[in-house]
Amino acid sequence: MNRVVMLAFASILVGIVVLALKSLAYLMTGSVALLSDAIESIVNVATAVAAFIAIRLSAKPADAEHPYGHHKAEYFSAVLEGVLIVVAAGAILREAYFGFLAPRQLDAPWLGLAVNGAALAINAGWSWVLIGQGRARKSPALVADGRHLLTDVISSAGVLSGVSLAAITGWAVLDPALAAIVAVNILWTGWGLVKESIGGLMDEAVPPATLARIREIISANADGAIEAHDIRTRQAGRMMFIDFHLVVPGGMSVSAAHDICDRLERAIKEEFPDALISIHVEPDGRAKHSGILVL
Repeated sequence: MNRVVMLAFASILVGIVVLALKSLAYLMTGSVALLSDAIESIVNVATAVAAFIAIRLSAKPADAEHPYGHHKAEYFSAVLEGVLIVVAAGAILREAYFGFLAPRQLDAPWLGLAVNGAALAINAGWSWVLIGQGRARKSPALVADGRHLLTDVISSAGVLSGVSLAAITGWAVLDPALAAIVAVNILWTGWGLVKESIGGLMDEAVPPATLARIREIISANADGAIEAHDIRTRQAGRMMFIDFHLVVPGGMSVSAAHDICDRLERAIKEEFPDALISIHVEPDGRAKHSGILVL
C-alpha cells in the first residue's frame, strides 16, 4: 500500500473519531451550531471513503481499456466531495431555520465546547498533513480532502467562539445564526472544489510557470535539433502529459533524432517524474520559425 493510499485510509479513521467527538458535543449541549459542525463531519467521513476508493483506482496501471491510466479517478472524488458539501449545507440551513423559530438555551455548554475543541485540534493537524502530502504527491483527492478539513477547522473555530458568546450572554438566537454562517461558508468551499475538479476533467493545461520551465528544459537539451513547436500539456491527477513537435535537419538519421528525443525525455522527467512525453519528429522543411528555439 503506497503512501497516498495509506493517508486516504487514515483520513477515514480520523474522520470517524472527529465525528464521534462532535456528535457527543451536540448531545451534551443541544446546540444547533454544534449540530451543524457534526453534520459537516458526516460529509468528511463520506468523502474520505470516496477519496480512498478513487486513489486506489487511480493507482491501477494502464490497461487495454485505459491505455493512459486511471489518474482522473481522483477528480471524480473531489467533485463528489463538493456535491456532498452542498447537501450538508442544505441540511444545516434547515436546522438553523427551525432554531430561529424556536431558540433554546444550551445545556452544559462548556463541557460540550471542550469536547468540540478536541475535535477541532485533531482536524487542524490532519488537514495540514493532507494538504502538504497531497501537493507533494500530486494527489487532487488528498488536497481536496485537506482543504475541506481546513474549512471545517475555520468554521469550527467560529462556532466555538460564537457558542461561547451565546452561553455567556444568554442570547440563544446566536446559536442558529452561527449554524447559518457555517452553511454559507461550506457552500463556498464546495463550489471551489467542484470548479477545480472540473478543470482537471476538462484537460486544463499545466500552470504558466510549469509550462515556462518545460520550455526552458526543451531549449537547453535539444542540441542537434532546430526548434520545437506546438507544445501541449494537460494534467490528470499526479500525471502530466506533454507532447510537441521537434524539427531536426532533413539529413539527420532516425537514430540520431531518436537520441535527441531520449535526451529530452530524460531531462524533463528529472524535474517532472510523473510526466508522459510524446515527441513528433519533423524535417527542417516543416519548421515554423516559432515556438522553442534550441540553444
